[in-house]
Parts: sequence; C-alpha cells; structure tokens
Amino acid sequence: MNVTASQFRNSEIAAFGGMMDAMGGVATAVLAIVALTGTNPRLLEGVATIVFGGTLLVQGGTLVSEYSQLPASASQLSTVRAAAEALTGDGLAALFPVGLAGIVLGILALLGVSMTVLAPIALIAFGVALMLSSQSVRRLYALQAAARQAAEPHLMREYLSSELASGSAGLQFISGVAAAVLGIIAVSDVHYAALTLVGLLIVGLTLIVSGGALSGLVLSFARGGASAS
Repeated sequence: MNVTASQFRNSEIAAFGGMMDAMGGVATAVLAIVALTGTNPRLLEGVATIVFGGTLLVQGGTLVSEYSQLPASASQLSTVRAAAEALTGDGLAALFPVGLAGIVLGILALLGVSMTVLAPIALIAFGVALMLSSQSVRRLYALQAAARQAAEPHLMREYLSSELASGSAGLQFISGVAAAVLGIIAVSDVHYAALTLVGLLIVGLTLIVSGGALSGLVLSFARGGASAS
C-alpha cells in the first residue's frame, strides 16, 4: 500500500513536470508572438531561448523519472531492458545537453554576443533534440502498457493515451524538422530574427501538445495502478 502510494506521488510529480513542459511551451510561444509584433524582438528572442532550454531540461527529467518507475521484477526484465535502451537509443539523453546549451546561448545572445548567429544555432539544436526524442512519450506508453499488461485488461483511457502519445510523437518530429530548417536558413542571415522567432513559436506550440500528452499519459497509468491495487 505504501509502495502504491509512493508510486502515485511520483507519478503526480512527473505529471506536474509534464504540465511544466506545457507551461514552458506557452511562455515560449507568447514571447515569440509578442516579439514578432516588433516589441523588443532581440530581448524577447533571447528570453524565449532561455525559457525553452529550461523547459527541455524539465521534460528530460520528467521522462527519466517515469522510466525509473518501471517495475524491475524478473518476469518484466525485458521491459526494464527496453527502458534502458530507450534512455540511450531514442535521443532522450540529448535533451539535457541541448537544454543547457540553449540556456547558455540565450544568455550570451542577451548580452549581445553574436546574437544573429547564437539564437539560430540554439534553434537548430532545439529542432534536432525534438526530432531525436520524438518517440520518447510513445515508447514510455508502450513500456508502461507492457509492464501492466498482465495485471489488468486494457481500458479506454489507455487507448486514448496511446493515440495522444502517437500524435505527439509525429507532431514533435515534424516540428523539430521545421525548426532545424528555419534555424539553418536564419544562420545565413536571411531574415534571421523573423525566422528564429517563428521557429521558437513552432517549438513552443509543440511542447504544449507534448507536455499535455505526457501529463495525461502519466496520470492515466497512475490512476489505473491505484485502482488495481
């Protein structure tokens, strides 16, 4: 009972991390929109870059926390091995260095250090990180479903979670490609400010969706596990 309550609390914390992702996405998108209207574009561009970098760190921590909650019994050893492969094989680890790099590049851009280059480079890194980690939420769903498959039958909320995870993965990959392309064009100094801000708007909107999907996925399995016990 105590184990179940602890797992539920951990899942609530992870779900809160997903909501923080969504909030970071909202903040990034709002900053980009305001900057596109001509209100302090350079300042807001740097701030949005820092915010998104921090949000990537939160997303990475949330996913790692959920992977660590997967059961480690002998009968579910394949699930644990799959989780270990997921941590190293689907680009999840890229979220941490890219998030840190985004924060550093954003700070340097705010200080006026090669802003026309650093902000687009950060956008390229964000796009690549989103592409590499696009399958993280969907794979997390698959691993959690496999871990609980023998414990209880599939419920409608699990099918809904699966659809959310799949849709989030596809959207995140496409948005990552778009952000990377916009960043590459912006590096060549072709309307760099507008293209960088549009790219930040795209990745911000993407995190709103992926953060919401992650929170829904975590809470779905947490409630299912609590009801099963």
